[in-house]
Amino acid sequence: MINNKNMTKNRFATKVVFVILIVTLIPTLFNSIFFYVSSSNIIKENVRESSIQTTRQAADSLSNVLTAGSDMSNLIYSNKRLQEIVKADLDTELSEHERHQNNEMMNSFLNAHIQSNSHVQMIYILREEGTSWVSRFFHWEKFHQANLRELEWVIGSIKRDGELYWEGLQFEWFSGLEESTELVLPISRVMKDFDKLNNIAYIQVFLDGEAVLDTINEIKLGKTGRFFVVDQQGNIMIDSNIEKINETISNEQLYDRVIFGEEIEFEYVEGGLNYYGVKQPLANGWTIVGVVPIEEITGQLLTIQTIVILSSITFGIVAILIGLFFANRVTKPIKVLTNQMKLVGEGDFNVRTNVQTSDEIGMMSMEFNRMLEKLEHLMELVKSEQVQKKEAELRVVKHRINPHFLFNTLSTIRWLVNFKQFDRANMALSALTRLLEANMGKKGTFVTVKEEIEIIEKFIDIMQIRYEQIFQLQLDVELEVNDFLIPQMLLQPIVENAIFHGIVPTGKEGIIKLSGRKIVDGVKIVISDNGIGMDKEKLSKIQEATYTPNTSVGIGFLHVFESIKLYYASDSSVKIDCSTNGTTVTLIIKLKR
Repeated sequence: MINNKNMTKNRFATKVVFVILIVTLIPTLFNSIFFYVSSSNIIKENVRESSIQTTRQAADSLSNVLTAGSDMSNLIYSNKRLQEIVKADLDTELSEHERHQNNEMMNSFLNAHIQSNSHVQMIYILREEGTSWVSRFFHWEKFHQANLRELEWVIGSIKRDGELYWEGLQFEWFSGLEESTELVLPISRVMKDFDKLNNIAYIQVFLDGEAVLDTINEIKLGKTGRFFVVDQQGNIMIDSNIEKINETISNEQLYDRVIFGEEIEFEYVEGGLNYYGVKQPLANGWTIVGVVPIEEITGQLLTIQTIVILSSITFGIVAILIGLFFANRVTKPIKVLTNQMKLVGEGDFNVRTNVQTSDEIGMMSMEFNRMLEKLEHLMELVKSEQVQKKEAELRVVKHRINPHFLFNTLSTIRWLVNFKQFDRANMALSALTRLLEANMGKKGTFVTVKEEIEIIEKFIDIMQIRYEQIFQLQLDVELEVNDFLIPQMLLQPIVENAIFHGIVPTGKEGIIKLSGRKIVDGVKIVISDNGIGMDKEKLSKIQEATYTPNTSVGIGFLHVFESIKLYYASDSSVKIDCSTNGTTVTLIIKLKR
């Protein structure tokens, strides 16, 4: 009799019903007694958190738009090629063909970046004399009638001396015919000649004003609340009411809270009404401010009180009834699933559960079966990856310096010795020794980027002696990239192909550029040459091999493609671009998480 009572107390169904009673009845009773005292503060707190979150969302969205504009301005400002075009425009010795090419390049650059950035609407590069460049329709008559030096944005840009000069929302004057209809948010700055540090042009990037307004209008604060943006001096820069742009905040309390207050939320009085305000900083130093009457927050408090109390009671009763009905049905499939989990724990991976219900237990059963299937798949995948790694390592061994290359190099050294060019022979022997040491696998499968570059430098030394050509290796590698681990000989085959197939046939001085940049979760390495490039058919075969193994591709490139696939994340890639001016290979290498 005692055992039966204990079993009844310990049953899952009994525990479920008991927990439901505690969870529903006690909170309901508590809410009935204390609701009128605490509900107002609770609602205010909830609204406060919601308002802060809403404002943060608005700030993040708007910051993304502003950052897109500032990034575009920085891209133009730092582009040395664009600076050269602007400086060359006033060169009287420049041919019409060269001038035409410069203008085409400038216009293509501006239009391409306009199309690639949905937030940027227009880009101007204006000059007081000579050629100006714009990305879309431009009213040149208005421009020629204006005195650039007297325009407010030009004066501000000159004072900022290369830094960004932000203005409020406005209609762009030069874009229309008679009346300006393009609503924009301008970002201006001077373009400098980095050699002489003098101003050579004025850059204006225009963000889509309608999109900026939509960004702050789509996020609501209460029913009548609104958002606007002010600068560091309290001047309104973005507002749905265009007439308020460039006006200073008129309410002194609001001005003090926004400009000098440290709190992100505050209250103030305007027109006899109490207002709730919240603010968040933007990426360019401005501040987005949201305001709403406080009565909108607490006006329906009594209705909410009644709904909450009645809902708590109703749902408490319904929850108890549902709990009693389903608790007994839950225990049986749980027992079945538990027994099958025990079998898996004992090493039987062929177990499959047959529990089929439409609730969480059924989902758990499906996930249990799916987990076992994935486990079997992963075990097979591990075996497969081990085989692939072995194959890749064997392929690396195959790609060591081949006998033909070694024979030619030693013949070159013998020729140098015979002609008593001992310094060059010694240099070739030293480079060959270092190259052989690296390729004999003494450092293992992986080396750092810096070590690989050192090997490439020795390899180029040998190539220069062998072909009596000059091969310049120009490096532009960030410090963080030097210690990044890559499979041995990942970069050398690319340089080798650049020399053999690209530069040597030209018989001229070769330039190989190697740059390395740190990116999220990995590095970006770009290798380019000034050789003859390759025909479309060969390029197509190599590009095809990046997705499907292709025996027609040399073992060097095949090693590069499969090493990237094997050792790095799936979004890593190898991209090859080719033209009559040479070949560029771009490696995006990302670590597996």
